[in-house]
Amino acid sequence: MVRAVHELGIVPFFASCIPGYSIREMTKTGCWFDDEDGVLGPWDWKIDCVHDGGIAYGKFLSGGKAAFATLEWYKELMNVRRARLQPDAGGLLIMDYLAEHGSIGIKEVRGLLGVKKSAADAAISRLQYQCRVVTGDIIRLYRGPMLKYEGWQIASFCRPEDLFKGDAQFAAFPGFPFAHGGDPLHTDHTPEESLEVLVEHISSILPAGAATREEIIKLLK
Repeated sequence: MVRAVHELGIVPFFASCIPGYSIREMTKTGCWFDDEDGVLGPWDWKIDCVHDGGIAYGKFLSGGKAAFATLEWYKELMNVRRARLQPDAGGLLIMDYLAEHGSIGIKEVRGLLGVKKSAADAAISRLQYQCRVVTGDIIRLYRGPMLKYEGWQIASFCRPEDLFKGDAQFAAFPGFPFAHGGDPLHTDHTPEESLEVLVEHISSILPAGAATREEIIKLLK
């Protein structure tokens, strides 16, 4: 799945308005959920994507759809979204918290905003859609006397600037795209240009006639 994300550049996790263009539809039957053969499937494999070092994961496609994107394409989407969307009052509180603490979980969001879990989830989802927050880490939960892992996980969230800052810590990994330093999230494109390069890229990876320009823009806006 990690290889698929790197090859596609940007791809929804679940089925979207473009048939066939999702991790769900690419997954072999029987591998979507845990099964008796011990195949964990994409719900677990997404942890490897988050730990990859060059992949963003979050609810950042249209309609709050979960998706994966390599930094090359996430930064273009971030350029589009941040130009037209701003955090609300609750979002600003979360962003201030992240600036000080680095990451946040849903329990912390609930305490910070004084809301129930559903409202905390919605607040984080809005920030992910604005490309101001991504999934920073996912931890597997081991339950019961045998500490069995059955797919239950806890996610934490952070700013993309913190997750992909390209610090010297990556110098030992020559394959990491920003081992040389610099700002991995910088683009010279205008927001309008970023949208166009995204549309062109997605058009290039889809089969001919699989989606119209309007359908691709719908997924991105």
